[in-house]
Amino acid sequence: MITAGLDLAAMPERSALASIEWAGTRAVIRDIVCPPGDGVILEVIGQVSKTGIDCPLGWPDAFVDFVAAHRSGHVALPPDGPGTGWRRPLTMRRTDVFVQEKLHLVPLSVSADWIAHVAMRCAALLAKLDAADRPVDRSGAGAVVEVYPAASLLGWGLRHRGYKQPRTPDVLAAVVGDLLAAAPWLDCGPHEATIRRSHDAFDAVIAALTARAASRGQTWPLGEDDLAAARTEGWIAIPNSPISQLISDRR
Repeated sequence: MITAGLDLAAMPERSALASIEWAGTRAVIRDIVCPPGDGVILEVIGQVSKTGIDCPLGWPDAFVDFVAAHRSGHVALPPDGPGTGWRRPLTMRRTDVFVQEKLHLVPLSVSADWIAHVAMRCAALLAKLDAADRPVDRSGAGAVVEVYPAASLLGWGLRHRGYKQPRTPDVLAAVVGDLLAAAPWLDCGPHEATIRRSHDAFDAVIAALTARAASRGQTWPLGEDDLAAARTEGWIAIPNSPISQLISDRR
């Protein structure tokens, strides 16, 4: 089995793509591409069992409806008062609320933050997959699954903050060290130096590990009430089992 992880950015220069081969009680990082173009990304997704994508796969349904209503001139009047609570459904997807409640992390808003540019590139990639007869289920049931590396690390009980600051490269090195101590079965080979110096490459590896967890049912399951929204907005896979379970025989 091979899983892939994509740390997606608006431009290829800040993106990274990793693939991990799973065999018995070992996992080997086979490749890390920095930066990957769209063609390489689509080729890898078509070849591996599952790919974790670090990017929102959709926008909040309420936001989409709001923009459509605004275009036609029929936006419902917000409630009176100074509060901005009415905007919350426009800026947070159902999965974002779930992550916040479960882990006390707040994902970037795909409708009100810079990550929207990344999501636009992702939407184009998903459209290309669909055009190639590889339709995507945004709930994560198919070939791709949405991931959030900080949530994955926290779900596995690992350090998840501060490693993306360019002025503190020692923090990234420490986070990588924590991962390898928790997953001694992960063979990084010549790619260890890459993930120690590039948080993009590191996040791609975490995304590939999370894709493995999702493929084995080791992430928090969707509730029946969440499924419809997940299929349009996307759903973040959060590990709910120890990282050691990724290589065990337990299914």
